[in-house]
Amino acid sequence: MVQPAFNLSGKIALVTGASRGVGEAIAKLLAKHGAHVIVSSRKADRCAPVVAEIQSGGGSAEAMACHIGDMEQIEFLFKAIEAKHGRLDILVNNAAANPYFGPILDTPLDAFQKTLDVNIQGFFFMSMGGAKLMKQGGAIVNVASVNGVIPGPFQGIYSITKAAVISMTHAFAKECAPLKIRVNALLPGFTDTKFASALTGNPAILEKALEHIPMHRIAQPDEMAGAVLYLVSDAASYTTGACLNVDGGYLTA
Repeated sequence: MVQPAFNLSGKIALVTGASRGVGEAIAKLLAKHGAHVIVSSRKADRCAPVVAEIQSGGGSAEAMACHIGDMEQIEFLFKAIEAKHGRLDILVNNAAANPYFGPILDTPLDAFQKTLDVNIQGFFFMSMGGAKLMKQGGAIVNVASVNGVIPGPFQGIYSITKAAVISMTHAFAKECAPLKIRVNALLPGFTDTKFASALTGNPAILEKALEHIPMHRIAQPDEMAGAVLYLVSDAASYTTGACLNVDGGYLTA
């Protein structure tokens, strides 16, 4: 039985980067708690299996493509949502880019620009567009990273953009509070996803990373979804501008 405070029935939720990993886990959990979930990624066909699984479990979902590094696609996405649903209640900014892993002094310009286009520009204008559709209030969750607090080794520009996402969360939270829109951030720790495969696939790097995690293990994507459910639900009705660490104790180590 779904607890009333976590009941999302009647809510329209958009989750970006939802074709796999953390985004997929979030989309499935929000649907399980009653939300109609718009599963979004760069290609709609990659979202189809997630939509099918949600629907086969009795949930409600649809796929809409959007590359959040492309301003025209962001505009088209929100026009499509408004035309079909008339509003948006929940936005989870999860899609991100991390095209470069290496010394910060060797960062290529194209990787630098791509990371900014998605992780800063994309998050900003997705938040702007989503908030404008939250006509009766709503909730936005930005998936940042513990790297936004403590920069990850060889992840310089990615870490810098995630620090910006944390600041962006605070800025939007302050200005959107009078509109009854809550804006919070999730700070995942080391999570077992394809996105993190450059780290998880290297035994030496993995073992070194585990030394700094008190729980001495990496997270599974499902372990991030519960925190997002809390932040978008009525259980967090007085929570805005918060950064929730889900990191196995990494930031306390």
